[in-house]
Amino acid sequence: MALFDLPLDELREYRGASTAPEGFDAFWDKTLQEARGYELDARFEPVDTGLSTVQVYDVTFAGFGGHPVKGWLRLPAGAAEPLPLVVEFIGYGGGRGLAHQDLLWASSGRAHFVMDTRGQGSAWGGGGGTADPVGAAPAFPGYMTRGIDAPENYYYRRVFTDAVRAVEAARSHPLADAARTVVTGGSQGGGISLAVGGLLPDLVAVAPDVPFLCDFPRATTLTDRHPYREIGLFLKTHRGRAEEALRTLAYFDGVHFAARGRAPALFSAALEDQTCPPSTVFAAFNAWAHQDKAIEVYDFNDHEGGGPFQEERKLRWLRAYA
Repeated sequence: MALFDLPLDELREYRGASTAPEGFDAFWDKTLQEARGYELDARFEPVDTGLSTVQVYDVTFAGFGGHPVKGWLRLPAGAAEPLPLVVEFIGYGGGRGLAHQDLLWASSGRAHFVMDTRGQGSAWGGGGGTADPVGAAPAFPGYMTRGIDAPENYYYRRVFTDAVRAVEAARSHPLADAARTVVTGGSQGGGISLAVGGLLPDLVAVAPDVPFLCDFPRATTLTDRHPYREIGLFLKTHRGRAEEALRTLAYFDGVHFAARGRAPALFSAALEDQTCPPSTVFAAFNAWAHQDKAIEVYDFNDHEGGGPFQEERKLRWLRAYA
């Protein structure tokens, strides 16, 4: 697919088509207050992986509604002092995988916590182990329209709350330096990172790659690729409900979380990305409130974005923060 979105000079100015609801902050303050009413109950169980350079812990903590959420904590073997902490969120459909996977951040000398995404973990990778015990109104298969009838019911309310609690759980480990916490992720993981970056005021850096869940009004009408297409197919059946759906989605739009971002940020975008169109990524980047921000642009890539090149960029970038 050749370039299909706005020219790069226009992308650098594009601000998005979504408007933040008046009650956005109150909604999220109440949501997190309710979640924190449950004991975090973070448990770290050592795992025998056969690895000699990385120690892995099987983690369980209480997320939205007090529901159990899984994760992995990976530490450099022999660590004795608190380490900078990287909390990572996963792409759509994936799970936390197996204990021995994904060793990059621990190998860099940092604590690495990866959160399982509730109800997912069965589309690719090594699988997941976190259920989503909450039901929903009729929805299109997938996750994008589960509970789309109201913000209180929407699936990503639970996921974003889990993600904030994941940071709190990871920080509770004695070898994690809470004052040097970074969040990162690609695609859905990037969108979750934006949400956490807007909800937690004390992160040292945020690094979303080709983030999903941004600028819903444009994304849902510009691309026919899944997962955004789930919303269009739902509305194709449920005629006349577009305004209601977009009203719900506005509470979960990465652009509005970005406007509340209070940490340095490194984004990435791919100009041939039909899954997360570059204009939707730039809408979030341009809204990011902290002045210390940068975006890597991959001209001829689709949703794979920068891949290992972006990993190398993040490793170098994070030296200044964690």
